[in-house]
Amino acid sequence: MSKRAKIQSCIAVSVLTAGLLTFSGAVWAQDNVPQIYRGADLKLGQELIVQHKCTACHVRKVGGDGSAIYRPAGRISTAGYLRGMVEQCNTELGLGMFPEETTAVAAVLNRDYYRHTK
Repeated sequence: MSKRAKIQSCIAVSVLTAGLLTFSGAVWAQDNVPQIYRGADLKLGQELIVQHKCTACHVRKVGGDGSAIYRPAGRISTAGYLRGMVEQCNTELGLGMFPEETTAVAAVLNRDYYRHTK
């Protein structure tokens, strides 16, 4: 086998392995995501959190960096309840988010803070 063929073979195996690892990681990650958040647009959720200045509002409410709002002992105990809390902010503050946007924001919060699996 020529040196060029060996290099091409190594590249092909590396690409295939990386693809399989990425696919299996995506499947594994989706298995740990509550059904209500599956398929949520996490990038959109991140953008909406920034756009609506959620962190600044939470800082005003709880102080510090605002993240303490995400850890009230046992208060938000399910993925559905978390989505409901995001909807409550949406309604109270008149943010005008559509249901899929509310779900995207809740999915990001779940990923970053709550880690509900059901």
